[in-house]
Order: sequence, then structure tokens, then C-alpha cells
Amino acid sequence: MSRKAATIALTALAPVSWGSTYYVTTEFLPPDRPLFTGLMRALPAGLLLLALTRKLPRGAWWWKAAVLGGLNIGAFFPLLFLAAYRLPGGVAAVVGSVGPLFVVGLAALLLGDKPTVKSLLTAIAAAFGVSLVVLKANAALDTIGVVAGLLSALLMSAGTVFTKRWGRPEGVGALALTGWQLTAGGLIILPPALLLEGAPPALTGGSLAGYAYLAFGNTAISYFLWFRGIERLSASSVTLLGPLSPITAAVIGWAALGQALGPVQLLGMVIAFGATLVGQLNPPAKQPAASASVESFREAEKNAQELSMDLEVQAVRR
Repeated sequence: MSRKAATIALTALAPVSWGSTYYVTTEFLPPDRPLFTGLMRALPAGLLLLALTRKLPRGAWWWKAAVLGGLNIGAFFPLLFLAAYRLPGGVAAVVGSVGPLFVVGLAALLLGDKPTVKSLLTAIAAAFGVSLVVLKANAALDTIGVVAGLLSALLMSAGTVFTKRWGRPEGVGALALTGWQLTAGGLIILPPALLLEGAPPALTGGSLAGYAYLAFGNTAISYFLWFRGIERLSASSVTLLGPLSPITAAVIGWAALGQALGPVQLLGMVIAFGATLVGQLNPPAKQPAASASVESFREAEKNAQELSMDLEVQAVRR
């Protein structure tokens, strides 16, 4: 397996893990506590990573970490859960699946990556495939839920592009950068969670296990793999791994909750997964400059040899 393929595979584990969030939330956690759930996902994981890495931001990275933490975690989590609570799960997933299109546009503006026909078509195909997997005929729309879902997708897309643009400071690993963002995001969620939802709910053994999974497996490890992938892959390539999340959620719903998967859902999985695979393929490496340089060198060498022979001939004649 090539290094790039290994990076893609590891990065893909993040959205696969996020696909289990709905199942864990509905089956193990207290209902109607989206802010508290977001807080428990972010802050314990961030503090753990800070303790492990023992590195704090310096200089401009204090505000950069706060911005990235707000985009990827602090604002994204509450809006995501708000959309999930106000929209049917299928509608929320479809609204969120427009993220790759946002990334294509933002990458063009902020990274100078010109959108290609391939990137646009794969993003559209991914969203269409997801809609076939999760959207029901009787799905209802809620304006606030739709706006929250679109904003969450936009913020996460902006966080992905800014993470790619800023990279990370020299001598700081991806694990430390993940810890900064999760901690900043958790601290952003903390005040509204306390003000709007009050004291933490009563916790059972099942809910504690659910929160532990969300914090460490679903968030700390997954976001580390995600940010590591953003650093090593293109922004559009990473974001096109996102459809793996609703696909995983649908498979878990079928396997653990007995939810039906008909031909339309299976077709949607094939389309979304195919778009994900196509999104990881690079166009053939262009080497016009290198080829031209080699050809120019060979041509110059040939001309020099011919000139040398001419001079020798002229010298003999003289």
C-alpha cells in the first residue's frame, strides 16, 4: 500500500467513526441535550490531548487555534445537533452533504485551487448518493433546522480549508494541534451549555460509556486522523471522504436497529461511495516543464555537438 493510500485509509476512519454518532446518541445518551453532548465530546478530549502533548500555542497561534476550534468544533457541534434535533435524520444528512461543494468554493477563494469539472461533479454525485441513502418520501423541512445544517456544513468546510492554509507551527505535531482545537471548541460551547441547558443530566453507566466513546474514540482519535489527513491531502480529497459518515450510519441502522435498506438505498451507497473513490484519484501527473527542460537540454547538447564538429571541420580546412 502506498503512503498516500494509507493516509486516505486512516483519514477515512474519521467519518466512519462519526457515522456511529447518531446510534450512540439515541441509544445511550440523555435526550434533548445537544450542547452538553457537544461539550462532552470536545472538552475532555481536548484536555487529554493537551496533557499528553504538553504543548500550548504561541504567538499568533493563540487566535488561530481559537478560530479553528470555533469553526471545526465550537460552532459546528451546536449547529450540527440543532439540525439533527429539528430535522429528520435523512434531511439533516443531505443538508450536511453539501460540504464538499462549500470546500470546492472556499478552496478556490482561499487556497487558489481552481475548481475542476471532476471536483464539482464528484461533490454533486456524493450529495445525490447520500440523498438516496437517507432521504424519505415523507421527510419534513424546518427552516431553522435547514439553516443550522447549512451553516454547520459551511463552518466545517471553512475550518477544513483554513486548517489546510495555516498548516501547523514548526515543532508542533498534529496531535497537539487537535488538542488546541478541541479545547478551544469545548470552552466556546461551555457557557451556552450552562446557560441554556442548566446543570448536567443524571448519568448512568450506559451514558457514561457513550460519552467516553464520543470523547475519545469518536472525537480525539477521529479528529486527529482528520486534521492529519487535511495536512497531507488536498482539501477536496479529504472532504469527499465525508459521505462515508451517512453510509456508515445507514449500515449501523440496518445492522443494529433493524432499519430497512432497499434497492434505492443500496444504489445511493454505490453512487456516494463511488464519488468518494473518484475524489481520491489524482489526474495523471503533469510533467510538461520537466519534459521541456530535458528536451531543451538534449537539443542544446545536440546543437553544441554540431557546432563543435563545424568548428573542427573549418579548422581542418584552414
